[in-house]
Amino acid sequence: MGAFVSQSNVVQIFAKMFKIQKEDNWGLPLMNTIIKDLYLLARKAERVAVANGEAPGSKIDACADILMTVFRVCASDSRTSIEYSKRWGLMTIINLLFKCYFKTNKLHLCKPLIKAIDNNNKDIKDEYTIADRVTYNYFVGMKFMFDNEFKAADKCLTFAFENCLKSSGINAEYGMGNKRKILTYLIPVKISLGHMPSSAVLKKYNLCEFENVVTAVRNGNIKLLNETIEEHAAFFIRAGIYLILEKLKVITLRNLFKKIYIITGSFQMDVANFKLALNWQGLEDVDFEETECILANMINDGFIKGYLSEAHKKMVVSKVTAFPALKDFL
Repeated sequence: MGAFVSQSNVVQIFAKMFKIQKEDNWGLPLMNTIIKDLYLLARKAERVAVANGEAPGSKIDACADILMTVFRVCASDSRTSIEYSKRWGLMTIINLLFKCYFKTNKLHLCKPLIKAIDNNNKDIKDEYTIADRVTYNYFVGMKFMFDNEFKAADKCLTFAFENCLKSSGINAEYGMGNKRKILTYLIPVKISLGHMPSSAVLKKYNLCEFENVVTAVRNGNIKLLNETIEEHAAFFIRAGIYLILEKLKVITLRNLFKKIYIITGSFQMDVANFKLALNWQGLEDVDFEETECILANMINDGFIKGYLSEAHKKMVVSKVTAFPALKDFL
């Protein structure tokens, strides 16, 4: 605990000194070292504080407040020539702030940080180190995922996965672990956009929990999806993706209904057929009215192009694209 307090003082004193150093960024390497140490000490202090009965997140919040002081010093250095600008330290600070906010579940505080990079510093956004950019895209991708912005999440997480530095020798397992961590979020995003990962990828990165998820969504097997989510609930909750997987149920139903459309070969289908399919998939309590409600919601959300005919108890779908590709509207 005392080490965290001392390191907090070190960072605050440094921030004051660094601020008065005009048109010079010689202290950036030192800054990077002391703020990373601050975060590590904050995590240790957090564990001690919680064990002593303090409110969870108190030390992480304190760390974030101090990091924001350093962030303001670097972000305000906008008039200095780029070579000597303190803005080169922004992404390292922001990545540490992301870690703080994700740990304390204050994701709404990430938005101004993303804006600071994407809008105010886009001239140097692609010039930061690849390690910082991978970490940045990893957190931004997760933020987009939680906001249901799956295309943006796909772009960020794919960048993070493809550019995550490959390790060899003693660090090989560490490098594989980072890729596995990224895939834990990238896979649900890909599935939400209609792209199913191969079994080979899941086995390579030891993510077998997703195998039946992929099978269920692809085949429209809502019963298997429910069973898989329940079986691996602890893993999905720990990873923070349980609710994202719950949302895959709509896509699974969409694929089930598409099979009915293909089998019937008609643009006019009895709602009763969809009810029977749902009951057969283990949703035995779903009645005719609820089936109509499910279909109406899917039409409204763009999963199906068509309309319900109340008079004839049928669903009429478009002759052009009855079931649009997920990537076209999600």
